[in-house]
Amino acid sequence: MSFDCSGHIKDFLHELPKCEHHLHLEGTLQPSLLFKLAERNNITLPDLLPKTVEECDERYNNFANLQDFLDHYYIGMSVLIHEEDFYDLAMAYFEKAHSDQCLHSEVFFDPQGHVERGIDIDNVVGGFNRACQDATTKFGTTNKLIMCLLRHLPASEGLKTIEMTHKYYEQGVIHGLGLDSTEVPNIPSIFTECYQDLKQKFPHIGLTSHAGEEGDFTYIEEALDHLKVTRIDHGVNAVQKDELMEHLAKEEILLTVCPMSNLKLRVVDDIGKLPLRKFLDKKVPFSINSDDPAYFGGYILDNYLAVQKHFGLSVDDWKFIALSSIKHSWCDDVRKQELTDLVHSVISKYDGLL
Repeated sequence: MSFDCSGHIKDFLHELPKCEHHLHLEGTLQPSLLFKLAERNNITLPDLLPKTVEECDERYNNFANLQDFLDHYYIGMSVLIHEEDFYDLAMAYFEKAHSDQCLHSEVFFDPQGHVERGIDIDNVVGGFNRACQDATTKFGTTNKLIMCLLRHLPASEGLKTIEMTHKYYEQGVIHGLGLDSTEVPNIPSIFTECYQDLKQKFPHIGLTSHAGEEGDFTYIEEALDHLKVTRIDHGVNAVQKDELMEHLAKEEILLTVCPMSNLKLRVVDDIGKLPLRKFLDKKVPFSINSDDPAYFGGYILDNYLAVQKHFGLSVDDWKFIALSSIKHSWCDDVRKQELTDLVHSVISKYDGLL
């Protein structure tokens, strides 16, 4: 079944204030910028990568699975060398996010994927942080960096990365810790010491983890029990266990769902098969995000529209999603109130039109 996404409903979803919690900055590397940076930095790309923007678009439409995508993702990262490269990448995202009325972004980055290539960590964090600041000045948005550990690497390497980035947490430049890359068989509990170490030193930071995308519901339970996260990235397989769904609702654990990503990586074969209606019925808070939009074909508004097309959500449903996104963001209460007021204003504007 397909629902209408034109006219007033499209305008409403465009204007609705959005918060993005699941966005990998390296995953916003559009082919046009990838080729530009490769030329700028004299990088010869391997044969695995398509040679033109059009060929990239076609290849990105046909990923076999998560690992197939990651193979291309890590190749793309190879063109990021200098601080200005990281700045240009992030600013391109923030400009697009602002055009989608995304007013608060909490964005992931993978320092290990750069440091292991010999890139200075200061180039990575410096470029991304400067873009966060400039986006606030230019667009009036708020933006936070979340460092992710690569779960296909040993936890000992994660501890080294945490030690390397202490100064950025002390300075308030990085605001959270996440865990990404190949989910199965890299269970969350492997990284318990990493999370405990950082949380002990910086109690104020946010903790999250990818779980329940490839892995079953037990990966979510492990992330909650061992890593003590207050947010789950993806989490769609929570629906496999009723007691877990009840726990997520009761404890208000936000799931950062990525519909178009789930389709492209064959988590589901139709966006309409995602358990979003069950999340709404059970009052499990979730936000809608774009994950790696350069590879999955859609930024945050595209994902909102795709959800509406497949589910035909009501204004009350969208109100729940929007307010959940704000409530469980890691910005301060003043900013949350500003965003909440804007949501109510947009809903009031479209009252009687939808």
